[in-house]
Amino acid sequence: MQHILDGVRGLLDRGEGLWLADGEGAAPAGTAVVGTSGSTGEPKRVVLRRDALVAAARAAEERLGFAATWHLALDPRYVAGLMVLVRGLLGDGVAEAGPDLATLRPREGRNAVSLVATQLYRALTSPGTTRALAAFDAVLVGGAALAPGLRARAEAVGIRVIETYGMSETCGGVVWDGEPLPGIGVKLGGASGPGRAEVVGRIGLTGPTLFDGYLGRPELTAEVLRDGAVLTGDRGHLAPDGRLVVDGRLDDVVQSGGVNVDLAAVRAAAAALDPETAVLAVDDDEWGARVVLVATGGTLDDWRDRLRPALPAVCLPRRLVVVDRIPRGPGGKPDGAALTARVTRS
Repeated sequence: MQHILDGVRGLLDRGEGLWLADGEGAAPAGTAVVGTSGSTGEPKRVVLRRDALVAAARAAEERLGFAATWHLALDPRYVAGLMVLVRGLLGDGVAEAGPDLATLRPREGRNAVSLVATQLYRALTSPGTTRALAAFDAVLVGGAALAPGLRARAEAVGIRVIETYGMSETCGGVVWDGEPLPGIGVKLGGASGPGRAEVVGRIGLTGPTLFDGYLGRPELTAEVLRDGAVLTGDRGHLAPDGRLVVDGRLDDVVQSGGVNVDLAAVRAAAAALDPETAVLAVDDDEWGARVVLVATGGTLDDWRDRLRPALPAVCLPRRLVVVDRIPRGPGGKPDGAALTARVTRS
């Protein structure tokens, strides 16, 4: 980690380029080049300006209301881990916690950490790690939707959870608990503004934290970066209080038996029972698309019975694949390619 930390210092202090993506290359001066996790499609190399990284860190500090020591529990080659380093170097320092949180110890003063939901879930099985997290001033959780039940369990033991939403192209999570950070705007379906509960559509994010583009891929950049906004692959709506609610990915709705099935709803219901689950759809001659649940245990009948109170019958999984552990990318999201390959082999 030390060489990456030194590279981030060089970027912040002297405007040096920082290459963090897989493979060989050189980052343009004053930028960091990171890879996407590749959970949905081909990984890309994202160019983030120093000013955008600093703006994201300053906006986080403004929202928190304090500078903190940031504890690194995520891969710093990807944007969530990189932002921990940037926030820490611009704040009160960086400490290493490890992906299993084995060395997580709060320091004197304020402390913050970024996790994915799986890390939080596992931390709650360890009394020592739970106590350590409860001593932190902020525990950011991102990478995938956070099940309400998991959040409630964490908050019940004193953990100060903040659910974040964003992407590599926005310097990580820039919407916290549904509220954009200072300077960040949300556009839905071409409209924007607070209190617009009727506005639904593709989520776009604006502000000073946007990426410069995909390295060497101007056509793809033009598809995503439009009119000063990054167009995400997600759909959402604004709640009556103006908070952003992420409904799922644009491509998460499939037809099964002639009926639309929202995979995001199935995924949320399964995650509420066990975060170590994943949901996908595969082509099926009979149904058109068959909903598949990937889990670390149980039977299909058992899972269907447990999910029945939360889902209509048509949305219940029609197949179960049991694995030792859900494959995940470095950002914590289920690895779509690995899951598809595993389901195909079964």
